Amino acid sequence: MDISAVNALSYEDFVNTFGNVVEKCPVITAAVWSRRPFVSLNALEAAISDFIDELPESGKEGILRCHPDLAGRDLQRGTLTRESRQEQAGAGMDALTSGETERMARLNKDYKKRFGFPFVICARMNDKANILRQLSERCQNERAVERARNRGGEEDLPLAPPKSAAH
Repeated sequence: MDISAVNALSYEDFVNTFGNVVEKCPVITAAVWSRRPFVSLNALEAAISDFIDELPESGKEGILRCHPDLAGRDLQRGTLTRESRQEQAGAGMDALTSGETERMARLNKDYKKRFGFPFVICARMNDKANILRQLSERCQNERAVERARNRGGEEDLPLAPPKSAAH
């Protein structure tokens, strides 16, 4: 979808198309819609990033809390968003051994207990070995390091038009 088509989208179509760019937070795209017209997809991505950056820390952490656990119950129950399911499957998170599943569950629990939000990493840019390694290593970080690293769930950016929006 080119940027002129993006700019021509109605509010409802814009939110339906880009509403899950930041996991389960369509309110972000809803707010960013009013910043149209965008000169490029990069400008749309920047508008989303700027909106998140302008939020108070509690808002950024709220966004992080919307993210599902990697290889967690939402994946096991089939209740992930289509995008998350595809990303986790692409990283091999749907094909963990029983030992890896147990380790992932334990590390996810430890991470959430330590930081107050789930571990966030761009699954589509990693594989299960790297995700497990990163999760294990990052459980040792200070809270401020992890908060700064996550910036409100923007690990999934850069923005690419969702497959449903492609022509």
